[in-house]
Formats: sequence, C-alpha cells, structure tokens
Amino acid sequence: MKSLKAIVSFLGMLTMTACSVFGEADIEKPDYKIMAQEQAFEIREYPALLAVSTYSEGSFNSASNRSFRRLFDYITGENKPGQKVEMTAPVIMQPKGQKIPMTAPVLMQQQDERWKMSFLLPAEFNIETAPAPSNAAVFLEPQPAQKFAVITFSGVLKPPLINQKHEELMIWLEKGNYTYDKSAYQVAGYNPPWTIPSLRRNEILIVVTGGPLK
Repeated sequence: MKSLKAIVSFLGMLTMTACSVFGEADIEKPDYKIMAQEQAFEIREYPALLAVSTYSEGSFNSASNRSFRRLFDYITGENKPGQKVEMTAPVIMQPKGQKIPMTAPVLMQQQDERWKMSFLLPAEFNIETAPAPSNAAVFLEPQPAQKFAVITFSGVLKPPLINQKHEELMIWLEKGNYTYDKSAYQVAGYNPPWTIPSLRRNEILIVVTGGPLK
C-alpha cells in the first residue's frame, strides 16, 4: 500500500456508533454536485472544505497510528476554542476543549518520507471558527473547491483492486476527452472493516482540470 502515491482512506480504523455490517456509518460526509454520470463514473464538484491534518514519519502502520491518535484527540477535545461554536450535531464541552463530530472519509497521503493524515471537519466550520489545535503537530488546512472524476465500487480495498479501478477511471477520462491530474489520485473507503465486502462503498477520485475537449 505504501507504494500508492495517493490519498488513502482509513475510515476502517474508526470505532464509531451507528456502524453496520450492512452499510455506511451514519456520520457527516461532504456535499457535492454531480456534473456528469455514466454507470459507476461521475464528475463531481466539491465546495471548499476544511481539514485538520498532521504529519508522521516511519512505516505506514506506525505513522498512520500516531497520526490517527493525534487527530482523534483533536476532535474529542484537545483544542483551544476561542468561542462557543453553534453546531447542528451535539456539542459536548470538556475541560480539554470542544468535542467535534467525526466526518468521513479520513484521508492519508504519502509525501516524501512522511505521511499526512487529514480529517475533514463538519461543514459549519471555517478557518476562523474551527477550534485551534492544542498539539503543535496538528494544523488546520483549507481545501479548495475542486472537480473530481470518481469511480465507485465495492469490495475490500487492496492494491490490485485499487490499481484496477484507477486504470478504469483513467480510461473513462481519456475516452471522454477530459483533462485531469495524472500525477496523483485519491482512494476513499466509507465503511468499517466488518462491513460485508459486497456492500462496501469505495471510491477513487482524480482531480479534473478541464471538461471534455472538442
């Protein structure tokens, strides 16, 4: 998996309520607008989002475990709220700070010898209203509005399946004469590991830089 220069979802590491062997976790997911659709393929337009991120060095497993703990600590109270933030989900105030609901997916990306993991924050937050991290290794990171080509599929996320679906998505983009970022792609999973493989929702996303060429 470390050879994949991509953003990989780690939703399966979460221990969440409302998880099922039959479907997705009942947690907030980013909104998007479908611009085009053909079978398992879509062109989506995402709004600007806000993530909280951290870097860790070392092996894939050790880096992801350290990063996950840091970010989970942030959303469960290890932050410095400068003001009370009204949220649509329940807010629980704790001595360590403000508790923030979990969203999906959780993202991780290899950058040189480090790994960056990111949690997407609920939509009601922006860079001014999100609680400041208490841990110096954790930082808020605005994500620009972007268009993505997406293929949705089921099964267990493993390199052979990921590579196959990535190739299928690129072939679809080439046939449609889209221009796109060929240097990177994203992998997202929306289910805990105990979900029945045939009912899992997985996605590969590629940034689209231009519509179909005439």
